[in-house]
Amino acid sequence: MGLEESLRIHKELVTARRVVVNLLRIRKSRRRVNAALRTHPLPAPKSVQIAIYFADDEVNLYQVRQWYAPMAELAKTWPVTIISRSPTAALALWDEAPVPVVYLRSVASLENFVDEQDLRIVFYINQNARNFQMFRYGEMWHVFINHGESDKMYMTTNQFKAYDYSLIAGEAARDRLERTLWNFDLDARTRMIGRPQADHLTGTPPYPSDDRTTVLYAPTWEGDRPAAAYGSVASHGVRLVDGLLATGRHRVIYRPHPRSGVVDHGYARANRSIIAAIARANAADPSAQHVYDTSSALGWQLAMTDVAITDISAMIYDRLATGKPLLVTRPVAAGAEIDRGGYLEDAEWLEAAESADIVELVDRVLYSDAAKQKLSWWVERYFGDTSPGAATARLHAAVQDLMDEWDVHAGRNGKAE
Repeated sequence: MGLEESLRIHKELVTARRVVVNLLRIRKSRRRVNAALRTHPLPAPKSVQIAIYFADDEVNLYQVRQWYAPMAELAKTWPVTIISRSPTAALALWDEAPVPVVYLRSVASLENFVDEQDLRIVFYINQNARNFQMFRYGEMWHVFINHGESDKMYMTTNQFKAYDYSLIAGEAARDRLERTLWNFDLDARTRMIGRPQADHLTGTPPYPSDDRTTVLYAPTWEGDRPAAAYGSVASHGVRLVDGLLATGRHRVIYRPHPRSGVVDHGYARANRSIIAAIARANAADPSAQHVYDTSSALGWQLAMTDVAITDISAMIYDRLATGKPLLVTRPVAAGAEIDRGGYLEDAEWLEAAESADIVELVDRVLYSDAAKQKLSWWVERYFGDTSPGAATARLHAAVQDLMDEWDVHAGRNGKAE
């Protein structure tokens, strides 16, 4: 048997083992879900008007978590429920979501739920293929709200056309779609709401208030294709974190993407190296209190750190919504697609070769008047009015408009109560 054949067999065995492990995990989760259903009954008939549809498993829960607070606020006016199609996600959502959660494994159970409820708006936070199992139902609005604002290619996918409406952040998002999508009526099918999550950035940092400059490093994962290879952990991360840890005047908050290293082993090693460096720095100087952050909630990390360093991802725009300084890592992958029509044309870029000079660059974005003025302009461009409560008010106004429009169509078609 040749080397090539041996490698092929080994790869097939590894794949088979992974399939078996996943099947066992899913079966175990289904047993736990079935046991938990007794304490999580379905909502009363006709009691749900808004649903968040989430067909992914627990690895992508970060996408729905960012909507917890805005949807809990929305639920004070209109009943909101999360529809989960995955047993592993349902278990986690039951533990942590602030609004009711239903687990609907089969299409039949989904259909029964739709028949029993008073659904008027269904929100979607990603482009999961199983969204189409929900799209088949009429007499409700299917609304894409995404899981963040960014200039990644994901934000201009033609899949926007599959939804009745999309709630977008601001003028930058609108211009991005106008440049990219053919024959798409932006006026009719989009509503600008800003970033409601910015009204709910809460939490207490796990370190004292002191004179250290606190730097959030929140990279994305390595991506599953060259065009989306935005991750910086291997190219920038180790050097920049080492540089900040060495000063004695900085505190590092390291918050890697949950999928870091799932595709590339080198990326996984770099991630582990950073985690280990933070542990060593804390052991050497316990007062530093650097943080390896794996918490589910995202709030204080954005609102209470002095400078943020992030890759091309939604994290850029989460940070922009706070109006506080940030650096953006430039991808080293030649095929990585960068939308240069928006903020990324004028961002404070961090080249991989500059990672060793990170202290100087952090000081520049923190103290330079020119950098502050530029940042302020882009914040307005992407999110409009960012004063406290403004984005929440725009979200609620958009939902009210959709509810009013639902009433009009229901009346025309004899569906009004």
